[in-house]
Amino acid sequence: MSEEIKNGQFFSPSKGNLAFNEVIKEIYNYISAEPEFFYDIIVGCDSPSSDKPFFPIAIVVLRTGAGGRFFLKKMHYPDAYLKRFMHINWKQRILQEVYLSCELALLLRETLEREFGKATPTFNYQFQYIHADVGEQGKTKEMVKEVVGLIKSNGFEPMIKPHSFAASVVADRYT
Repeated sequence: MSEEIKNGQFFSPSKGNLAFNEVIKEIYNYISAEPEFFYDIIVGCDSPSSDKPFFPIAIVVLRTGAGGRFFLKKMHYPDAYLKRFMHINWKQRILQEVYLSCELALLLRETLEREFGKATPTFNYQFQYIHADVGEQGKTKEMVKEVVGLIKSNGFEPMIKPHSFAASVVADRYT
């Protein structure tokens, strides 16, 4: 799955379509342009509730107190694979969102540690959160423990609604 995430294009409103390695360069350039700030790197995913959902996964880079950037990739699957989501099996769809977020986060963390570690140890950033589009209100409340456990088991801290803006605002905008 990481190859599918790594291949193809990520969309950036300020830079257009970028390959994964170009996203890494943009994150590097964004942080190195103003290294005195603290940066928070976050991953989140959403999907529309339809019979043929797609999954926009977002990388958000916040420059604390001074805006941010995001990069988004829409994951599409063949019809045969999408049958598991037919008839709005929303639980499987939510788990797929979290699974994709974890896959991207693991790949991104490994790449950033390799690239940033070589380049400059002075970058002041953290990459610990995955945002999930579940919350204590509404029908997703019964999945909170499962989603939180999945994210924690991948070595990240979960954020849920109303604090999961990477999933419920950024990625949601592209569903």
